[in-house]
Amino acid sequence: MNPNLVSITPCETYAPDVCEAALLSVLEPLGGLDWVTPGIRIGIKANLVTGAKPEKAVTTHPTLLAALTRLLKERGACVVIGDSPGNLYNASVLNRVYALSGLDEAERAGAELNRDFSEKDGYFQDAVQAKRFTYTGWIDGCDALISFSKLKSHGMMSLSAAAKNLFGTIPGTMKPEYHYRFPNPNDFADMLVDLDEYWKPVLHICDAVTAMEGNGPTQGTPKHVGCLLAAKNPHRLDVLAAALIGLEPREVPTIAAAVRRDLCPDAVERLEIAGDWKAYLQTDFEVIRNRNSLLFVGGNNLFGRAIRGAMNLCLESKPTVHTSACIGCGKCRDICPAHTISIVNHKAVIDRKHCIKCFCCQEFCPVGAMRVHRAPVAALLTHGKEGSK
Repeated sequence: MNPNLVSITPCETYAPDVCEAALLSVLEPLGGLDWVTPGIRIGIKANLVTGAKPEKAVTTHPTLLAALTRLLKERGACVVIGDSPGNLYNASVLNRVYALSGLDEAERAGAELNRDFSEKDGYFQDAVQAKRFTYTGWIDGCDALISFSKLKSHGMMSLSAAAKNLFGTIPGTMKPEYHYRFPNPNDFADMLVDLDEYWKPVLHICDAVTAMEGNGPTQGTPKHVGCLLAAKNPHRLDVLAAALIGLEPREVPTIAAAVRRDLCPDAVERLEIAGDWKAYLQTDFEVIRNRNSLLFVGGNNLFGRAIRGAMNLCLESKPTVHTSACIGCGKCRDICPAHTISIVNHKAVIDRKHCIKCFCCQEFCPVGAMRVHRAPVAALLTHGKEGSK
């Protein structure tokens, strides 16, 4: 078994038999589930960012989680599924998320849904950014961890897949604090890679049957892709996932951070891939490009730094309120780590001077009124780049 391999296999629908066959197929090149022993307790870290019906493509599909549960239970494992959504980390919130996301299907398959809401302090000596962090205590009760992510566009990170999924090990109400601690996308990406390196799940699986494009990761549009991805290395999986939806590795901060740390190659052509990945290429997938791919370098003298700063400011994306859609609920105001949003005349208003562009408001707006606004210059440059391919 090659630990650097990325596997991809067809999964056209969420029918239970199709999901189970696809899971066996995608895991086979990675050694399958032969490592599972009777009595082992396996945690499945799903993407349950918020409560949403499965057809919305916000969360890992419950039929896939149920199918994986059955496969693990057949080998004698105990299975617990958990995550910490971007809200209070307690029974009331999680039970609602479980219900809306259809996780009763996984329960019927024999999985336990996590109801341990303890928090623990972690320390990672080799971290680049997050040497000390707080995490959800349920993971300590697991002998092994499987990360089961969802393929989505993302306002801050461009891509939500394997690497981003481990941010769910941070308790929900603390997530805005981490955005405030690491407002720079590159620093935030390094923090995410730190979490990946600390937890080191035995497997990373990505639900790309129906992905989310556009205003992801919670208010975008479902987009059929029709496959599953799996790997031992989350960043290699993400390089392939990015390629499927038309993103270059440099446009995804977590991949760029992993490349800097020699954790994955810098191009899909340098991956070892089991499966016909080009069969799933999406030519019209609506993505949110990170500005890093267009940064103006300039010189290091005073004039060069001034020009670089001005140009990069022109390229920066920012959250924008679509006032016609805003319902004035105040969730964006409450979750904003920099406290830059207020509700005026029943509409959200952003203090641009102090906005750190973490896109928490865009991620958790319940009606999709917060959207990523790309600067006209950045949109023009990207359009030109795409047209020249």
